[in-house]
Amino acid sequence: MVTIKEIAKAVGVSSGTVSRVLNYDQTLSISEPKRQAIIETAEALNYATPRARRSAQVQPLQIAMASHADVSARIAVIHFLAPNEELVDPYYVGVRLAIEARCREYKIEIARVFNPDVPVDPSLLAGLSAAIIVGHHPRAEIESLARTCPHLIMADYNPRMPQFDCVRADLGEATVNILDSLDRAGYGRIGFVGGYELMDNDALMHGEQRCKAFIEWHEARGRYKPQLLALGQSERFGQNLRLETGYQQARTLLALPERPDAIVAANDNMAIGTYRAIQEAGLKIPEDIAVIAFNDIPVAQFLVPPLSTMRIPGELIGETAVDLMVERLNGRDYSKHVTIPTQMVWRGSARKP
Repeated sequence: MVTIKEIAKAVGVSSGTVSRVLNYDQTLSISEPKRQAIIETAEALNYATPRARRSAQVQPLQIAMASHADVSARIAVIHFLAPNEELVDPYYVGVRLAIEARCREYKIEIARVFNPDVPVDPSLLAGLSAAIIVGHHPRAEIESLARTCPHLIMADYNPRMPQFDCVRADLGEATVNILDSLDRAGYGRIGFVGGYELMDNDALMHGEQRCKAFIEWHEARGRYKPQLLALGQSERFGQNLRLETGYQQARTLLALPERPDAIVAANDNMAIGTYRAIQEAGLKIPEDIAVIAFNDIPVAQFLVPPLSTMRIPGELIGETAVDLMVERLNGRDYSKHVTIPTQMVWRGSARKP
């Protein structure tokens, strides 16, 4: 069994700090990124606190359905990332951990966790009360699941299907805020590294929210240059936004005759790859080129220089998804679309406007 001491060593804190964080000690004074790093490390090492182990033994909560019958709530969490992909993306680890923690509060049993390596068989959802779908899934798959499962809630994704509850951040608006800020800070040639959006297994080149907003913002000002847009295309969306893709696409931008003076990366992982490409080119951040990203994962503040990034509260998205699900189980018969605000965190990788 993994010990608290091993987690403490991995994160660089004391064993007492780890113990207090994992046992939800609200009196502990610790930064939120450090708290999140402890939780994510514990999860990655498959550590379960005594409190969590006791919670797992509690009988599921009896939730009143619209029919006024009492049933035990058992749900599925259907994730768009495989376990190894999630492990290298702390943002989605945070979303899932928040879902699991909120379910424990409600005494809801999570029946199964699916991933892309295991095809989702709709019949496996039979008898479950609801399913929370995390991230991008094809429309046809969502429609198929809906025929078996009475309630589907989308977390961190809007499939443009208004009949389903969804909770997410407005990445388009967040992108506009970043670009407005860079413009005010004096950056005039801004590049973008991101990925295609995949809709029903077809690549929609400019459909991803951040990419679409980037293009529209520049077109509205007569400044759009297609060569400043570098997109990675993979079989699945989750494989588009990785460190390796950020590195490769940033190299493309840096090879231009006139390189950008700032690069917006679609997430922090891609920004880390972008850092490497810039450093290999003998350039300095932010003196030669600025880098800005999305998510604010714990490692962002420890890069050199620390990364300026748009904080997306993945934990709140996960918690809200469970709250929406409970409302549905308690009889709400109309859909809700919830937008969680983002917050820009300025650090050393770009000039603050």
